Amino acid sequence: MITLAIDTAYITLQQALKMSGLIQSGGTAKNLLEQHRALINGQLESRRGRKLYPGDTVEILQEVIRIDQS
Repeated sequence: MITLAIDTAYITLQQALKMSGLIQSGGTAKNLLEQHRALINGQLESRRGRKLYPGDTVEILQEVIRIDQS
């Protein structure tokens, strides 16, 4: 599990993928989400701009990312 501590109200799915090291640039998020299933709190999601709040979890590429407040 990857834990991301944020100091803002939310981050986008694209930002979370980049911060976690699963993608190198924001531009690759679209391709990743088209080719692989992403679950946010257990629900399928394909929007790279989806807002993630503390307590949310993202499952993609056999990884789990948890968003926490810093």
